[in-house]
Amino acid sequence: MKKYNKYGLTAIKTLEIYKTAESLRESWFSAAAELFDSESSQNKGCPRSSFLGLCEEGLIKEISKGEYGSDSTKNKTHAIEAVTYLKENKVEFISTKELWSKLNIKSHNSQMDVVLALWHKGLIV
Repeated sequence: MKKYNKYGLTAIKTLEIYKTAESLRESWFSAAAELFDSESSQNKGCPRSSFLGLCEEGLIKEISKGEYGSDSTKNKTHAIEAVTYLKENKVEFISTKELWSKLNIKSHNSQMDVVLALWHKGLIV
């Protein structure tokens, strides 16, 4: 079984919570509160914006394209680029570090953890 870091798990948990919730963004905060003790970790924007950005583009199974409150165009773009790379190269396994390297993006702030957790769980369309 593949292990994911807590931000990857937060993305997966968010989708579970959203099945019975009204807001995808609030579902993220609920999932983060379950998985993190630290308020700063719960509120970390980069992984949240990456997740919500993928949802906004209709790239997550059972989530309609729409506005979900992604705070950062840059993080959304990084996540979309990662998904495009994974699809085009039919990647089965890659580490977050390797994925960042392939995308030629310098800063890593858990965005790829979200993408890879969703990818490995088969939740990206």
